Amino acid sequence: MRESLGHDLVREHTVYACVMGSRAFGLATKGSDVDRRGVFVAPASLFWRFDKPPTHVSGPREEEFSWELERFCTLALRANPNVLECLHSPLVERLDATGRELVDLRDAFLSRRADASFRGYAAQQLGRLEADIRNHGEPRWKHAMHLLRLLMSCRDLLRTGTLTIDVGERRDALLAVRRGEMGWDEVRGWMRTLHDEADAAAARTPLPAEPDAARVEDFLVRVRRASAAAEAEVARARAAAPQETAADPLRG
Repeated sequence: MRESLGHDLVREHTVYACVMGSRAFGLATKGSDVDRRGVFVAPASLFWRFDKPPTHVSGPREEEFSWELERFCTLALRANPNVLECLHSPLVERLDATGRELVDLRDAFLSRRADASFRGYAAQQLGRLEADIRNHGEPRWKHAMHLLRLLMSCRDLLRTGTLTIDVGERRDALLAVRRGEMGWDEVRGWMRTLHDEADAAAARTPLPAEPDAARVEDFLVRVRRASAAAEAEVARARAAAPQETAADPLRG
């Protein structure tokens, strides 16, 4: 039942949807999946119950994942890499007026928190890669490629204050890593260089220390109020509509 509700929310209340993964990063190959991400706005009345609407939903399509707006904003304010990058995808599939406002807030989410968040995520991935080497003799090269991409994204964000997710001219070098054409020592050295460059960028980054949470919260409150008002209007219209009555069987 809850899964069905979640899928209905994604189908009927998505305000922003995009393609992520290799296709958005400029690293797609012939067999790349289509990874879809989105944001939906649960109707305000669903929050009045003890059983709240889901904060995130997998599906209904394969490789599709969506966040409820409040959860999405919370994660973005924490500089979650997956969420921040979602707002910067060049492959947008769905966008309504609320989604446009969300996209226009992209700069409000960006802050120096991204340094710790992006590199913390990278450290977790590095640990998994090193475990692969210990257990299987080599890393999963696709994951190594994406780790390098993430570190590049972090460095460039710290340098410029702008998040760019397409790898551009670095595509060939990164795909060579994916194919296993670089040794692990070389790849690991590249990672260390990116960390050093990120350190240097962090020392003079144009990013603010904290995100603009007040601006984001104002947006969220306006969306909730608009949802409640729309539901109230529908309820008034239904109450004012003439009520159909069943025919009296005794009157023929």
